[in-house]
Amino acid sequence: MKVASSIKCIILCRLQYRGIAALCVMLFMFAGKTSFAQSHGNNATAAAEAKAKMQSIPRQLWPPHPAAKMELRYFDIDAKRAIGIGPDELLPRAREFKRIDSTYYVGWMLEGQYKFDHAADYLGYKNAAIPLERALHLIEHDYAKALSTRTDSILVFYPIRAIQPDYTIIAYYLMQCYSNTDQPIKTMALLRHVLKWKFQADYYLDTYDYLAWTVHRNRFYTSSKYTFLKNTIDENEKLAGRYLDTAMRWIQYNKRLNDKLGTYIPFLKDNDEREKLGVYHYRCILYSYAFNIDSAEYYFGLMRDAHRLPHNNYANFRSICGDFRTAADEYKKAAETEADDKHLQEWAYYSTILDIYKAQPKAGAEMARNMITANGTTPGYGWYNIALARSLLYDGQVSEAQRYADKAADFKELHIGTTLGQSHYDFSIQLLKLINKDRAWQMDQFEHRNWWYNPGVLSSIAKKLSEKYLQQFLIINQFAQNPERERVIYKLFSTESTVSWDEIWYLVHDFSTGYFISRFQKEAETDKRPKVVKYFKLFAAKLKMQQGKYPDAKKELDKLLHDPNTDADFEKLFTARIYEAEAECAQHMKLTAEQSEWLYKLSVIYPQLVPFSRMTPNISLHINGAVDKDVEERLRACNINWVNSGTAPQAYITFTRNGNKKDITYYVTDRNGNYIVPKQSFAWQKADETGTALAYRLFKIGGKEEATDTKPAE
Repeated sequence: MKVASSIKCIILCRLQYRGIAALCVMLFMFAGKTSFAQSHGNNATAAAEAKAKMQSIPRQLWPPHPAAKMELRYFDIDAKRAIGIGPDELLPRAREFKRIDSTYYVGWMLEGQYKFDHAADYLGYKNAAIPLERALHLIEHDYAKALSTRTDSILVFYPIRAIQPDYTIIAYYLMQCYSNTDQPIKTMALLRHVLKWKFQADYYLDTYDYLAWTVHRNRFYTSSKYTFLKNTIDENEKLAGRYLDTAMRWIQYNKRLNDKLGTYIPFLKDNDEREKLGVYHYRCILYSYAFNIDSAEYYFGLMRDAHRLPHNNYANFRSICGDFRTAADEYKKAAETEADDKHLQEWAYYSTILDIYKAQPKAGAEMARNMITANGTTPGYGWYNIALARSLLYDGQVSEAQRYADKAADFKELHIGTTLGQSHYDFSIQLLKLINKDRAWQMDQFEHRNWWYNPGVLSSIAKKLSEKYLQQFLIINQFAQNPERERVIYKLFSTESTVSWDEIWYLVHDFSTGYFISRFQKEAETDKRPKVVKYFKLFAAKLKMQQGKYPDAKKELDKLLHDPNTDADFEKLFTARIYEAEAECAQHMKLTAEQSEWLYKLSVIYPQLVPFSRMTPNISLHINGAVDKDVEERLRACNINWVNSGTAPQAYITFTRNGNKKDITYYVTDRNGNYIVPKQSFAWQKADETGTALAYRLFKIGGKEEATDTKPAE
């Protein structure tokens, strides 16, 4: 789940940085009936007016500096801030202000803000923290009394109105630097330090909310690693919830003071309602993680009513509820509001998984490639490579999928603005590698009809199977140490899961079959998400098949085919897995005609899965043109049952020659003449490689995107 949504939801509804600075100084000028231009036109008068302004501040709130130094700060620094400082001017202004007065916090604050805005890696955020730490020290040294002031008097509040907001700006950026460089102890220490001032408004830093988020982000650790944590996930989640409860109490406690000041300071009017939205945001995260569906929906509703709905987090929530259609719509809205964030775009990563559910892995691969191209090697690059590897894997491009999984493994990802961390990242990569190794030996079976009595192929399969078992051993050992497996993996859908439900099958199906049958049957009976229950039932049925109970499994599969909560467009992968399981049951029950029918349905809805089903599909082949016999021979040597039947998928292949250029045009239709694989062409050179590649292309593996026509042109 993203914290960035909260920044946009809460901070953007407050005054912007330049806006509040300008407002403060403009009000200051108005009170003295002067302006920056006037002050430079008559230095003597301006000095007198500046002195009068400073004298309006109660003596106990004065910084420990002479009046001349304070006048210099006002004329040469504060007044220029009032005019406005653009993003490109931050660093030059910071240097200028530090030359004027290096003991004034403003120059250091602007330098830290500039470096933070331009940081894209660990070193960048470490460097940004240095001036911000200096700024925090200086503002505390000069304005400690102002920082600790709580008042409902406009005469007391007005002269120091900019100090507390500036402090929270500095603390916010510094907190993000610590968080982005994986320093949770420093993050928590800073937040607790901010609490000592007892600000009557949060301004730019929702301190208790970030305390809760930091605990939640590190929930799977214990006090032995981070002293601010408890010793179980449940205890840590309760601690995070208590921080949010305290935030609500503190908001109510501050309301009395701020309501009186709201008459004069518009920003403080109804400030409690704005700050409550921050609490609601993080309650949504905690309730979604805990599968407290009704409570999460309630708080998302409050944020929607306030026009502050965090679309990315709401999409994640709807996705774990099995409402993929709404999730897709919300991810599109998140793309419009979060596209400029310089870290992982969760909406893009999770949208590629929805594309896989929709049997459109090519669309997912295109989105992942676009994100990689647009963002380069900034934070999120590794995640997009994982998304691309997964999409290619479900498109049947196993070698390419492995290449991008390796890229992700070699990249040092920076996990910022999200609760997804390194453990999620490593687990996603290792699980993809496991599936790749599983499919690698299945490819040998598909590419060779006689694999079972071909010594060379059998040797290759044995080697790849041993690699698969080694990968299984490695990932299971890693997984056994994961305290979240009960709620993030076994629940199939979780806000903190970074893999698809289908990938989890490859993790559990070879181990403790009896345990997992019992586990998933219990989940099916107790889970409160109607659209998710069928997935537990599917897993239980497939595990029964592992035990050889094919008739019992088939009864369950038949029921699942008629589940009223299945979305035909967004759950094609689910339906395809039922067809595949039905075909396997029919095979073991010696129902040959029924098996062929289920494989046909699988070929129509998700053809990329067929070559990895370990079953032999039927295809009716039509070849014409300048046929190359070597290519045709290699194609026919693949593990496909070539039939002359109108009930099988119809494959049309045309060979053409134009000088030295050799092309193959192909497409596949269903019984009704609708495209399964759109019409397309490719050039070729080596017959053996081309015959194998063509076999995969007949199942939509590789090649181009979807065709627009539903039927071939006459």
